[in-house]
Amino acid sequence: MADPNPSFIYNPPTEPFLDVLHQDNDILVLNKPSGLLSVPGKADHLKDCLERRAQGKFGDARIVHRLDMDTSGVIVMAMNSQAHRHLGLQFERRKTRKTYIARIWGQPEKNEGLVDLPLRCDWPNRPRQMVDHQLGRSAQTKWEVLAREEACALVRLSPITGRSHQLRVHMLSLGHPILGDRFYAGAEALAASNRLCLHAHKLGLHHPANGEFLWFEAPVPF
Repeated sequence: MADPNPSFIYNPPTEPFLDVLHQDNDILVLNKPSGLLSVPGKADHLKDCLERRAQGKFGDARIVHRLDMDTSGVIVMAMNSQAHRHLGLQFERRKTRKTYIARIWGQPEKNEGLVDLPLRCDWPNRPRQMVDHQLGRSAQTKWEVLAREEACALVRLSPITGRSHQLRVHMLSLGHPILGDRFYAGAEALAASNRLCLHAHKLGLHHPANGEFLWFEAPVPF
């Protein structure tokens, strides 16, 4: 297993500083780059994050859900307290729809499947997560191969639940870690990409103002 933090230095990208996909009176939809925190960390050098950047331009923007620092893609924020409550309940009650694109190491035997493995935090090695059939929380991920390449495969991942590091650990459990994953990839899979090849490609949700179901999409950058 690769060292998850080989002399890690937080140096988030600044171009573009804020990639806005949609904005109205209730919601702000952004395309988060890999390498940027969703919310500020505890240390002073970890204060730069998507939420603070959004608040700098749209003062009322508030985080509703998060993406891992290394994951890129679609994320929605609320522009007022009513929208924040509405969106929060959608995520809590699994009324949203999310699809991710990932590049994984190796070739899965099947073209699609479902991973149903409970997860919990691996406390001595946090923030790593681990499969635990006794103490873990229920977690399910649908997966589908989109393309097969020489040493890896491009897959679509559709999480049913939203556990921390769920997609990363579930792909690892299949024997196919995500390329560039500094927490879970072996040496070859880690070296195969200079970033985590995991992208929140599409997000579907009900608009807080009128209930209309909308899809938002961010192009895959790898």
